[in-house]
Amino acid sequence: MNETDLQLSDGRTLHVYDTGRGDLPVFWNHGTPNLGAPPEPLFPAAERLGLRWISFDRPGYGGSTPAPGRTTASVARDVEQVADALGIDRFAVVGYSGGGSYALGTAAVLRERVRAAVTLAAIAPYGVDGLDWFDGMVPSGQAALRAALGGRSEKEAYEASGVEYDPEFTAKDFALFDGPWGWLGKVAGGGLDAGPYGQIDDDISYVTPWGCDPATIVAPTLLLHGEKDGIIPNAHGHWLAVHCPAAELRSFPADSHFTIVEHAESGLDWIYNLP
Repeated sequence: MNETDLQLSDGRTLHVYDTGRGDLPVFWNHGTPNLGAPPEPLFPAAERLGLRWISFDRPGYGGSTPAPGRTTASVARDVEQVADALGIDRFAVVGYSGGGSYALGTAAVLRERVRAAVTLAAIAPYGVDGLDWFDGMVPSGQAALRAALGGRSEKEAYEASGVEYDPEFTAKDFALFDGPWGWLGKVAGGGLDAGPYGQIDDDISYVTPWGCDPATIVAPTLLLHGEKDGIIPNAHGHWLAVHCPAAELRSFPADSHFTIVEHAESGLDWIYNLP
């Protein structure tokens, strides 16, 4: 794994990860609050398919400079600068949880440069018609995101209050963490080491306009979502499937927000087999 610090055009730094091998570049978009390292459990599949993982800590996480007020669209422009710096023209995007929304935003902003998009439990834009955005969400998630609706000061006070987030893990979730996908704990463990800024700005971005429209995505898109997801309810996946023109939704009745990652390898196969 190559790790570098890339200086962007506005002077900010992004901490970039690159496996450096593979014929098809794939940008990984991490969840909240995680570091941006690409997913180790998917390394064998990437090796088998000839995929090259590229990713970065979103602003405010790890080694990347905070960028208060960032949006889904502005992070897409960060992806563009990373791709340009690495000499990459076209690439696929994959994202987990909130990272799925950033993957979709990249596809909407960069259009033909994105050859395919795969999301695992992506969040739909806030305030859109036809979606009760908070319905089915665990109380801790609702509280954190409602605080973000109050603006940056309210969100900062909320995170500083010592409140504990309860994702309401199931027995299947704990079993998942005992296997290779225990890696999720590894990237979550360091996600807040640089401070709360990444999480604060992520959550605010989820409840403010994306700055781009998923309806403009031209890349083939695969949405994977668990029907037992209480972090980002499955209704978000259904809304995105209707409003992303080239999207296919695969909904899994037995899966949660966490166990959906067990279907990630099938998403990589889907990318590889596209014409």
